[in-house]
Amino acid sequence: MPNPNLIPLSLYIHIPWCVKKCPYCDFNSHESRTPIDFVGYVDALLEDLKTQLSFVQGRKISTIFIGGGTPSLLPIAQYRQLFAGINAQLTLTHDCEITMEANPATVEHAPFHEYLAVGINRLSLGVQSFQTQKLAALGRIHNPQQAISAIQNAQQAGFKKLNVDLMHGLPNQTLTDALSDLQQAIDLGVSHISWYQLTIEPNTMFYRNTPILPDDEILVDIFEQGAQLLQANGFVQYEVSAWSRQADFQPSQHNLNYWQFGDYLAIGAGAHGKVTRPDGIYRFSKSRLPKDYRVNQSAIGWQAIEPSDLPFEFMMNGLRLKNGVPKQFWTERTGLAWSVIEPQLIKLHNRGLVELSGDHIHCTAQGFLFLNQVLQEFLPDD
Repeated sequence: MPNPNLIPLSLYIHIPWCVKKCPYCDFNSHESRTPIDFVGYVDALLEDLKTQLSFVQGRKISTIFIGGGTPSLLPIAQYRQLFAGINAQLTLTHDCEITMEANPATVEHAPFHEYLAVGINRLSLGVQSFQTQKLAALGRIHNPQQAISAIQNAQQAGFKKLNVDLMHGLPNQTLTDALSDLQQAIDLGVSHISWYQLTIEPNTMFYRNTPILPDDEILVDIFEQGAQLLQANGFVQYEVSAWSRQADFQPSQHNLNYWQFGDYLAIGAGAHGKVTRPDGIYRFSKSRLPKDYRVNQSAIGWQAIEPSDLPFEFMMNGLRLKNGVPKQFWTERTGLAWSVIEPQLIKLHNRGLVELSGDHIHCTAQGFLFLNQVLQEFLPDD
């Protein structure tokens, strides 16, 4: 079995409410149509955390990520309550990166300096687009000026780590539209951009009533020219959808832990976690509905990751990174021998899709373009 002491540990916190459910969103989020008992929900989060303390196994928490929903709907008083409870139960590293997702509309967040004051040191703003028509098509409640103001206000408040989420492949989006969104974020001095393509997911309004999306030729042009624009402005792509300015390289440490097959506790309605225990590696999830979670926050749906599934699970995460993962992580974080994955890696290397020199496993430029094809080699035999 892998040694948990060699595996970093993070904490994910889910705040499940939003002002309005977006038509493309398949996350566990619920419109806040009635007054919410935020105090009671934070109490439930901290009780939930107590039930997971045995998974810590002497480790410090290296990152915390607060996702949703819209986490910035949680009042500042409850963030104070939340972090007081977390610090009473867990030990954080001295440089623990604490990220909160926020939306630009002013009705959805407090003054940004208040988040810094409670310990949140990285902000991820869900901008998606700076164009009025595109925001309307996505069901967003903010306008372009609110998005610009939110970025500027966060910078002025003192956030040194600031991520902006942008989407491409939007309904009726042109190449010019997509490049304009990127250029606006660049002009605002943003140091990290999560730039990902809109996908139509089951159980969303877009799945039931799919809008007209750009054809494949336009999508290719958007991706290629968008990448060129980012590179020309000093950004490097370190993951499939993540770009950071090279001069002050600030990758998302929490997401890096996911991609490097680290462990993470998870509290909140619908939260998902992964832990290494003496009897195996497990994923787990919590009740999706806030009312059910409040009643029984300790209820966990466990799923063991079978040894035969570990090659795919590990590579599905690690090969998303441009530089891949250190070779030693395979044995340290799965407990399996190198010989388990060596035949597939040699085969992919001989096809020019994976690079094995040095101390990392990573895709070649060609392999990164055909990542799904690479990952198929690690699927377990039927």
